[in-house]
Amino acid sequence: MSPELITSRSNPLIKQARALRQRKARQESGLFLVEGIHHVGEAVEAGWEVEAILYAPERLAGDYALRLVDEQPRRGVRCQPVSAEVFDSLAEKDNPQGLLAIVRQRAWTLRPAPHPGTSQGDAFGLFPSKFRFGAALVSPQDPGNLGAILRTIDAVGADGLFVLDGGVDIYHPSCIRASMGAVFSTPLVQAGFDEFTAWARRNGLRLIGASAKAAADYRSLDISGEPSVLVLGSEQKGLSPAQAAACDVMVSLPMRGRASSLNLAVAAGILLYALGEKQGL
Repeated sequence: MSPELITSRSNPLIKQARALRQRKARQESGLFLVEGIHHVGEAVEAGWEVEAILYAPERLAGDYALRLVDEQPRRGVRCQPVSAEVFDSLAEKDNPQGLLAIVRQRAWTLRPAPHPGTSQGDAFGLFPSKFRFGAALVSPQDPGNLGAILRTIDAVGADGLFVLDGGVDIYHPSCIRASMGAVFSTPLVQAGFDEFTAWARRNGLRLIGASAKAAADYRSLDISGEPSVLVLGSEQKGLSPAQAAACDVMVSLPMRGRASSLNLAVAAGILLYALGEKQGL
């Protein structure tokens, strides 16, 4: 028998879901929201731990969405129907698709997981023997940029993303949405810059920094198949002199017009595809 339809915005599950729009609630609970049929499907198929699925029956359409709602209770996931009005109070998108999930966060670290079977894991699992290239962002501020870079990393076939020295919440709804599901299949490691650089040195990674002030054109870079990480600074500040000095090489993108810089996600996309080509991908 299907659960009773929730029609009140003050229902405890609805209040919990609404609270997860705030960073504090996400940090305290270890949960986050995933909205949309494609995104929820990607989380389920990638094996993330889904706490609950909320759906508006009158909005839900399509065999795939209906199958998601039908199958998850057999896996122990609560699937809760809600009224369209209640769902609209939770949704961030215009014309919502009628499906969202409460999902448990997953922590990737630079060290092995302390206990087998937990939601934490070693960075990239098979590292370093199978690691080819990835990217590191220092204190990114825009969740949309972070999500777009995750999407590019997935598209170019890179091996993961490091987020260093804090910055935007990686489980911000805008990041999840902009990643188009890549957040669920891409190892995403949070660490301090110094911790990351020490770890990279131990494992033989070449660090390639990007700066508008660098003398070397990115097209002249020869990495000869070396495992490498592209290191990018924040949208406002870029890499500090100390962070640039920690990189093995600094490269720039040529700027021929009046613009002095590119959007972070755009610059990352160009450089990641260039690195992928040099890796033979």
